[in-house]
Amino acid sequence: MTMEDLSREIILDHYQNPRNHGRLEHPTLANRGHNPLCGDEIEISVGIDEDGQLIREIAFTGRGCSISQASASMMTEVVKGQKLDEAEAAVKRFTQRMANREPPPPELEEELDALQGVKKYPARVKCALLPWTTLRETVDMYRHRDPSSDSDDDDFSVDCADAP
Repeated sequence: MTMEDLSREIILDHYQNPRNHGRLEHPTLANRGHNPLCGDEIEISVGIDEDGQLIREIAFTGRGCSISQASASMMTEVVKGQKLDEAEAAVKRFTQRMANREPPPPELEEELDALQGVKKYPARVKCALLPWTTLRETVDMYRHRDPSSDSDDDDFSVDCADAP
């Protein structure tokens, strides 16, 4: 099996059997991202621990191409259980890897490497980045929220409908 075939298989597996798919019943925050160029949509709901530091649970819903949906599935697996700083670092690493001009790695070291082949198609890079940019914006908005408006009953919900 070639590297390209394996990458395609991983992407299809995450698309057909998405991990952490759905909506959290009581998220700390929720956000939507939309790529107006292709119509991909992602909604992320995140449960953050009481200290405001750890992503204890994360889920997504959406519609769009296999790349955007598989990328969302992979992203939730990467950041679930991480501190917000670690999740932001993961977003930054992934974004940089997708932006560089280096060819995909010769071997898959992790499932995320399967998305590196998308770099051959610049229009599809935005599909792969949509869930990651939506998470980055969500964490940023959460960190810059008005703490005086926090309550146990209200979820913090935002809409980044024009996420790249």
